[in-house]
Amino acid sequence: MKMNITELLPFLIPLAIVEFALLGFTLWHILTHKNYKRGNRAMWLVIAIAGMQFIGPILYFVLGKEEN
Repeated sequence: MKMNITELLPFLIPLAIVEFALLGFTLWHILTHKNYKRGNRAMWLVIAIAGMQFIGPILYFVLGKEEN
């Protein structure tokens, strides 16, 4: 059974939208806050951008975001 890319688009488009929205929110949060549980702003920017596919933003919110 060979899958065509057009068969996957209904799954891939929403996934890409969620991925970019999460990355955008993560970058906004990193740039607007000064305190982090671990590391600094530059480190979290690199992690969020390099690990763009959900992993970087999730790592930031689990390990780096300072509780208010």
